[in-house]
Amino acid sequence: MTDAAVTLDIDAIAEAGRKAKGKRPQFFEMEESERLMGILMAVVEELAVTRERLDTVERLLEASGGLNREAIDSFHPSAEQARERGLMHQEYIARVMRVLQQEREALEEAQRRGPDKPLEQVSEELGNS
Repeated sequence: MTDAAVTLDIDAIAEAGRKAKGKRPQFFEMEESERLMGILMAVVEELAVTRERLDTVERLLEASGGLNREAIDSFHPSAEQARERGLMHQEYIARVMRVLQQEREALEEAQRRGPDKPLEQVSEELGNS
């Protein structure tokens, strides 16, 4: 793997964890419920996109006469294909876990800024945002 490929992999994972601007809306009283809902919604979004793409591929293959279920079931990826799939999995997990990653980054940033507020207060404020 070249240095350029490594850089692209890291950039893609960073992009998957990108933050939206503005304050995150809160719908539940308990922060834990809010986190779980964020993760669940990320999984739902990913699955919906995957199902649409899979439907497109299946329809195109069926229309061209190229669909063979046995070939699909017995497919084994090459080393490069397995590496690409591994990267897809890493990016997917980064997107799904973005909620927790952003909270951790906010806590780390608050600690770097200094002891203006106790860690417990910063954590509580993040939980209410």
